[in-house]
Amino acid sequence: MKRHIVLLGDSIFDNALYVPDGPSVIEHFRRILPAGDRATMIALDGATVSSVFRQLERVPDDATHLVLSAGGNDALWMAGNIFAQETTDVRTSLQRIAELLAEFTAEYRQLIRDLRELRLPLVTCTVYDSVPGLDSAEATGLCVFNDTITRTAFEFGTTLIDLRTICIESSDYSSVSPIEPSASGGGKIARAIIDALSDGHDFRRVVG
Repeated sequence: MKRHIVLLGDSIFDNALYVPDGPSVIEHFRRILPAGDRATMIALDGATVSSVFRQLERVPDDATHLVLSAGGNDALWMAGNIFAQETTDVRTSLQRIAELLAEFTAEYRQLIRDLRELRLPLVTCTVYDSVPGLDSAEATGLCVFNDTITRTAFEFGTTLIDLRTICIESSDYSSVSPIEPSASGGGKIARAIIDALSDGHDFRRVVG
């Protein structure tokens, strides 16, 4: 059966603006798809988990596989709010992080639940953490988001692409905006998606 693979989420997939001199993720992906397969991208630069729900309305009726990358912009939002606050109380800071994470976790789990209701094989992605210029506090903050993404993948039985083990070089990130994939990084992501879908059926495993 020929496949119609749909990419949902944020600019980890929708990175064309950040690779003016090279192929985007979707261009890489379409080039390496087996003959007869096709891909549609409804991911949108800047999307948070809450806005991905609206993307579900655009999933084509003939879609056979779904691939999701979401959570990075939620982490950016939290960093902007948490790191702007002055405090000398570590416990209070951790409590605030826990409150925001609980909101993210509930929303992300509901998104995966809604995607699962489409009865299609689903691949999810962690948020990469080797971004040039990312400081230790920001990298630590990403851990709690990736913990939610990873736990949810195992809970709902999605295949998981661990971008933390794939985009590990500075050249994997765009010179236009270092939080976005470069052309070479996008190629790695596209190949990881191919690998994640290579068995042709839906079961729990990790691609890294």
